[in-house]
Amino acid sequence: VSKQMLEQVLRELQPLCTEEQQFIEKFFQLSQDAAEPQVLEVSARTVSSPVLLAKDPTTRMLSEIFSCLEAELRGFLDVCNKVHPFGCLQVLVTLNDSVFEMWGSSSAPPSSFLNTILGNMLLLAKSSFNKCIGTLCKELEEAKTPSKMKGGILPSVSRFEEFVDFSEEVFKTARRRGELDKAHLRLAGSVFSSINSLPSANLKVNTDMVMMENFHHIHCFLCQKKICCLEGKKREAKQRYSEHMEKYVIEYLGQPLEKLNHFFEGVKARVAQGVKEEEVSFQLAYSKQELRKVIEKYPGKEVKKALGTLYRKIHKYLSPEENLLPVVWHAMEQEFIRQYQEFEDLIQRCYAGSGIAMDFTMEDLLSYFNSITLSN
Repeated sequence: VSKQMLEQVLRELQPLCTEEQQFIEKFFQLSQDAAEPQVLEVSARTVSSPVLLAKDPTTRMLSEIFSCLEAELRGFLDVCNKVHPFGCLQVLVTLNDSVFEMWGSSSAPPSSFLNTILGNMLLLAKSSFNKCIGTLCKELEEAKTPSKMKGGILPSVSRFEEFVDFSEEVFKTARRRGELDKAHLRLAGSVFSSINSLPSANLKVNTDMVMMENFHHIHCFLCQKKICCLEGKKREAKQRYSEHMEKYVIEYLGQPLEKLNHFFEGVKARVAQGVKEEEVSFQLAYSKQELRKVIEKYPGKEVKKALGTLYRKIHKYLSPEENLLPVVWHAMEQEFIRQYQEFEDLIQRCYAGSGIAMDFTMEDLLSYFNSITLSN
């Protein structure tokens, strides 16, 4: 409603001011050159200072006749801005489009007086828009994450998407969208910042899991929206989602074979320090007997049970909306296979001829994952 009212006010102002200017020029026989209207270039550099009215006689008379016009328009724009939390977007688009339409119409262009007034209103609209974006950026960056949060999409991410949805609808038919593109980039930076601050929020769930889900959510949202200026942010979100999924997988996968991991990390460290591979087994802490003791702790049956527990734990904490469980579980399977192959390789190289082997084979491992997936 406020959009239609603003459009109507602007439409009715043009003929009113133009006719009044023409009457004054004709009645007082003023030079047309003196009142020649000039197109205003409204840029970011002029936002801080209002456009000054020209000092020609026609403009001086119009300023006196319409002395309260600018103040009334300012008040009206203020009301329009308050109709909706993001009302300033609609005001900016309507003013921008109206000014372009006035100057692009075949009828007489608006008077220099009206042109100046509208220039001031456009500067005011840009200033209100920038303040709104600044406030929203601060809100996103300072949004507190509930300490009892169990995962899922952060309030700042939902707020960012709400703004993008609304603004894209408002600017759908706009002649210009430069201000909106700048705003999108600022807000995307703020929402990324809010996700990056999660490690300091002391969450009771895995931080990498929450960051993975939120960057994944933003990536999917930006893929759907196809906003040119946010292509870089879309790629960054995908990269960050992948990074945090890798961290999440590796951190959680240390648990099913924790002691084996610890043992073979020690083996690799000795080799890195210069101990020959065939001599590692002569070190007390890494002898064949110690390796057998560790392997005995992981019979196939127990490994399958531990993987089942892990699956249920991941299922419990991952938010169903993102549907990342199959993706994460597959990544875990790949990482588990990689670890298994690494352990087998180290046994072959450092304990050759010992006859030592893990209690389960690669085929067993694949069947564990398959049966857990099917049964859930």
